[in-house]
Amino acid sequence: MKVRLHQFLSRTGIFASKRDVKEAIWAGEIRVAGSVVKDISFQFNANTKPVHWNDTQLHLPGLHKTYVLNKPAGLICSRLNKQERAFGKHSVFTAVRDLVEDSVYDRLLTVGRLDEATTGLLLLTTDGHLVHEIASPDAKVKKTYLVGLDQPLRQEDELHLRQGVVIELEENGTRSEYTTMPATLEIDGESTVLLTISEGKKRQVRRMFASLGYTVETLHRISVGGLHLETLDVAEGEAVEIEPAFLRQLVFEA
Repeated sequence: MKVRLHQFLSRTGIFASKRDVKEAIWAGEIRVAGSVVKDISFQFNANTKPVHWNDTQLHLPGLHKTYVLNKPAGLICSRLNKQERAFGKHSVFTAVRDLVEDSVYDRLLTVGRLDEATTGLLLLTTDGHLVHEIASPDAKVKKTYLVGLDQPLRQEDELHLRQGVVIELEENGTRSEYTTMPATLEIDGESTVLLTISEGKKRQVRRMFASLGYTVETLHRISVGGLHLETLDVAEGEAVEIEPAFLRQLVFEA
């Protein structure tokens, strides 16, 4: 559904008066989908086109729904296809099915992905802009994982991870080598490591350790930026709604 630009800006709660709204538009301070708009009656779809006031992205309160899920093992981070349903697979979206209306459920997206065996913090949202803000490679949002290995991490391999390791990627049937960005590590037990990375290639953590001769036996994401799973008190398999503005504040504080 389309909305007029001056109505959208007034509803954000950022501007003190309608006059301030008009002056911001006429001054060329407002961009819609990257283009400056000086027409106060300009109509657009607020669900698909981001609005910026100078460098600040604006949002309507209550426009989107966002949830923090403590993902258990065995759930897939996508909508199920016919073959997956036939094999008895389950989707992460089923974890919030009872919390939302059909119109919300059908619009939910995952912010990045965790593979089927990986557990922990996963964000689900109807806000495509939020997905891009957090999951975009340019954002370099830090993600921390608790990694259980099949053997203790050797000191020389800890250094390799801190410097970046070469992993093999596969996309559309084509294989290529990629050198990861430097990671930070903390030894948490005999064969357990806290690993923080600021990128998210497919199965990257598992591939990083595999390149050094290790097998990741357990993988649990504990934080995304400054958002920590333990502070939200979310049980495994459960999800809680979180205000998108508060979520952004937490994620980008780190």
